[in-house]
Amino acid sequence: MDCSLLRTLVSRYCAGEENWVDSRTIYVGHREPPPGAEAYIPQRFPDNRIVSSKYTFWNFIPKNLFEQFRRIANFYFLIIFLVQLIIDTPTSPVTSGLPLLFVITVTAIKQGYEDWLRHKADNAINQCPVHFIQHGKLVRKQSRKLRVGDIVMVKEDEKFPCDLIFLSSSRGDGTCFVTTTSLDGESSHKTYYAVQDTKAFHNEQEIDALHATIECEQPQPDLYKFVGRINVYHDRNEPIARPLGSENLLLRGATLKNTEKIFGVAIYTGMETKMALNYQSKSQKRSAVEKSMNVFLVVYLCILVSKALINTVLKYAWQSEPFRDEPWYNQKTEPEKKRNLFLQAFTDFLAFMVLFNYIIPVSMYVTVEMQKFLGSYFIAWDEEMFDEGTGEGPLVNTSDLNEELGQIEYVFTDKTGTLTENNMEFVECCIEGHVYIPHVICNGQILHDCTGIDMIDSSPGGSGKEREELFFRAICLCHTVQVKDDDSIDGLKKNQVPRRPCIYISSSPDEVALVEGIQRLGYTYLRLKDNYMEILNRENNIEKFELLEVFSFDSVRRRMSVIVKSSAGDIFLFCKGADSSIFPRVKEGKIEQVRSRVQRNAVEGLRTLCVAYKKLTAEEYSNVQKLLQSAKLALQERDKKLAEVYEKIERDFILLGATAVEDRLQEKAADTIEALQKAGIKVWVLTGDKMETAAATCYACKLFRRNTQILELTTKKIEEQSLHDVLFDLNKTVIRQNGSLTRDTFSGLSSDTQDYGLIIDGAALSLIMKPRHDGSSGNYREIFLNICRNCTAVLCCRMAPLQKAQIVKLIKLSKEHPITLAIGDGANDVSMILEAHVGIGIIGREGRQAARNSDYAIPKFKHLKKMLLVHGHFYYIRISELVQYFFYKNVCFIFPQFLYQFFCGFSQQTLYDTAYLTLYNISFTSLPILVYGLMEQHVSADTLKREPSLYRDVAKNALLRWRTFIYWTFLGVFDALVFFFGAYLLLDNTVVTSNGQVFGTWTFGTVVFTVLVFTVTFKLAIDTHYWTWINHFVIWGSLVFYIVFSLLWGGIIWPFLNYQRMYYVFMQMLSSGPAWLGIILLITVSLLPDALKKVLCRELWPTATERIQKASRHCREHISEFTPLACLKSPRYRSSDCSNSPARRTNWCFLCANLLSRNTL
Repeated sequence: MDCSLLRTLVSRYCAGEENWVDSRTIYVGHREPPPGAEAYIPQRFPDNRIVSSKYTFWNFIPKNLFEQFRRIANFYFLIIFLVQLIIDTPTSPVTSGLPLLFVITVTAIKQGYEDWLRHKADNAINQCPVHFIQHGKLVRKQSRKLRVGDIVMVKEDEKFPCDLIFLSSSRGDGTCFVTTTSLDGESSHKTYYAVQDTKAFHNEQEIDALHATIECEQPQPDLYKFVGRINVYHDRNEPIARPLGSENLLLRGATLKNTEKIFGVAIYTGMETKMALNYQSKSQKRSAVEKSMNVFLVVYLCILVSKALINTVLKYAWQSEPFRDEPWYNQKTEPEKKRNLFLQAFTDFLAFMVLFNYIIPVSMYVTVEMQKFLGSYFIAWDEEMFDEGTGEGPLVNTSDLNEELGQIEYVFTDKTGTLTENNMEFVECCIEGHVYIPHVICNGQILHDCTGIDMIDSSPGGSGKEREELFFRAICLCHTVQVKDDDSIDGLKKNQVPRRPCIYISSSPDEVALVEGIQRLGYTYLRLKDNYMEILNRENNIEKFELLEVFSFDSVRRRMSVIVKSSAGDIFLFCKGADSSIFPRVKEGKIEQVRSRVQRNAVEGLRTLCVAYKKLTAEEYSNVQKLLQSAKLALQERDKKLAEVYEKIERDFILLGATAVEDRLQEKAADTIEALQKAGIKVWVLTGDKMETAAATCYACKLFRRNTQILELTTKKIEEQSLHDVLFDLNKTVIRQNGSLTRDTFSGLSSDTQDYGLIIDGAALSLIMKPRHDGSSGNYREIFLNICRNCTAVLCCRMAPLQKAQIVKLIKLSKEHPITLAIGDGANDVSMILEAHVGIGIIGREGRQAARNSDYAIPKFKHLKKMLLVHGHFYYIRISELVQYFFYKNVCFIFPQFLYQFFCGFSQQTLYDTAYLTLYNISFTSLPILVYGLMEQHVSADTLKREPSLYRDVAKNALLRWRTFIYWTFLGVFDALVFFFGAYLLLDNTVVTSNGQVFGTWTFGTVVFTVLVFTVTFKLAIDTHYWTWINHFVIWGSLVFYIVFSLLWGGIIWPFLNYQRMYYVFMQMLSSGPAWLGIILLITVSLLPDALKKVLCRELWPTATERIQKASRHCREHISEFTPLACLKSPRYRSSDCSNSPARRTNWCFLCANLLSRNTL
């Protein structure tokens, strides 16, 4: 055994694998290697369970409580509740304990339900049946029970349950076709190849007899990279070793297509599969508003501590005189006299903390939770965001981030299936300067299925005709398209074969579009059988070509080639690729005519490819075959050696022509991107597609414009120059242009500076992110970020899923800390969706992984416009007012209590009755602000869609900045001073009742409280722009409820109370005329400064939003769809230009449309 282990190590070293230390060995079918072959070292691997849930049954309560009490507010209220339990405080522990319990319980139920849904989805995946081979028979068991080494059978249209090495297929050539939509977002078919020595095994018995081991790398997340080898044992002979690459690896989540069944051996299972490694754990996301709330909370906590400290110090300073410390009517007991002074002072400090703790009410967090939860239904109910084609509407997976939709600064979007429909259509081809269009308009008639319409000059003749046929043959032969095996064409007559509708599948939708387009021009690709490609020409004759070699497409070469042999014995090398890759390798042909047509099509946003060929002699092909064979057998640097061989072979071409294919954008995708840029949002496209394809789409969707200067940071550039030089050159370019002008980094468009667009690929990004030996990688990142800041748009191509997340994280953690949004439709987008502040999934044809893992889901990309510019704008306006208003009304509420201590000897006497303390935030003032937070529309939804620039008015958390926060706080302090001292002056030593009685302490507190309730309610009414009957009901209803409650509370002797201090107090106050006059006067004085400030600011320094509001008041209906915002600034714009028709109601949802009866802006 020891000798066999030594032999294995020596063989690996001799094979040049001395650096291969991080590997695993898998025993196929769990069969040990033959004795003496190699050491049997059993290894432990995880099972095949997928876990996306956050909690378990056992850790839910402690883990959830820990997460909730990490919030400053929850922890604060817990401490206050415990203080009330421990010491004698002026208020009951119930006033803090019940609201806290309610918040914790509601939040726990909500998060528990969301995690239960994730458990349910995981169980559905883990319990799905899988077929595997055991003792030569097919056995079925649950997916979670799969182990590494099991041989699995997968049937057509089934998903692979784990990462498999492809052993054999029902297809005779040992291939299978797979769609990887849930992995890389591509819905096209890809071809995979079985191991050469096992592809002939077609049944369970033959597969079960396989004796082999697999050595491969440990799990890593790169979807496109895999290195391994398989050792196949035959009797006691030396094993046959075959290299394994990504073409042999079937990934979990991919779907088998156009193949009856395959057999594979499991090598990565469960959370070690590449799909799982590309998923990031779903962390708790917190909005900028919530972070601001926490900061404000800390400020108010400091204010609270300061108040308590000041009162404690002043209390003992005031009691320093004996007659004040121990008056005759309140003698101290012996235990009180013996108490430690410092302990007594600390107890008093805590009592003052409890007395003033209402400055931070727990009801604010309850109201915020309710506002977010109820407000999220407005998105789900929005009929304009419902897609009739798919029958899908928007989904809200979390309501915690509603207001974050109004703060987005960067949008990171996928391309395929998000911006585009992923539906390619052949537009035209250009052969020797002649243009061929399958469907053209002639005299107003659409001509279908024409066999080549020349749009430039007369049809070619002579050698031109030969080149035309070669071009059509090249398109029919140079591809990896497969024909769906619906039926066989063997034995069919010629008149049955022509124009037979073929179902083509390929890894590239471009190739399918080209083959289908050429079919409409007279040449039909039939199939590949026994390594012969069959095509049907215009004369309905079947031509056969032997497929000798395929040079696959790669992003560096940007071309693919095939070598075929005709029935006449001629050997052709056909090549198609990007114009930049083909033109330098062409020696003859009508280059300028074709180049001109290619440039024209590129300007129109079409995807172009050039086609060329050359003829090979038998001797030349023999040399080519030797070079290729040598490169393919290399285990080290195989890709590099193949690339060198391709470079030698693919040259001296004869140019045939070019093709143009259109990948249609989704409806209104360009309009949406333009609106987002006008709103000051920067849009980045992150895609796994090649650069040319992605760039064409960016031009089509107006991400790049005609005057945009494109900067490239790609592998090709870095090969020509070093990364250091490329970065510094690009940085110098953008700084030189914008050095004298400060680009608005928050604006997506600029008229004063040159617009730049940056293109970067995945390999270049890896170099930028890779730490250097001197540890200075951060410098490259900063330079890269500086370049990006000065670009209006960025395209990242050839991105792996984790690289997309890296880009988002890089921008998110930059020094500006911008708010990011990621949107995509495939599982390859899940990582960036989870990484961004807000993740949006497209409910598309490429699975539900993105929608399920996102915060929100929408049917189409165009719905992003309304979600951000309307819903996000409204959500932010509402909750920012809600937060500021809550702090304001509680400053108004508790500051008079602080002032009152100066007049009661700092005795911790409450100014308000206990009922008022408890119900102020729960009943008297809670509903109006909640309804405001749900219904407020400061301008109409149509205006927000028409004028995206209004989004900038609320950008950068504008309504929760320190200046605004301080203004609201000082406004609350001013109003509190008016309440307290106004009532004090009114009632001080004054006989105000008809029987000569003077108002007492509780009457004084009731007057202050009455002025307080009416003032804060009227303040909200003044700030309300969108009035409905619901607003009227809750605002005026709250005031009526306060009056009715006070009459009942003070008009009845309640038997369950041990005190009756409020009996007849409210009625006595209402019976006094001076009290009525004083209340009205104090309310007016309190509201006057804020009202004057609003009027002056609107008249002298109006914002764009306020100009819209002013125009809306002059106009009975919404502003015309064609009235730009600039017109509102013009003095010539008058209300007389508006018609008098009634305003059109904003379509929020069908429920609110029935509830709302009046709309006044």
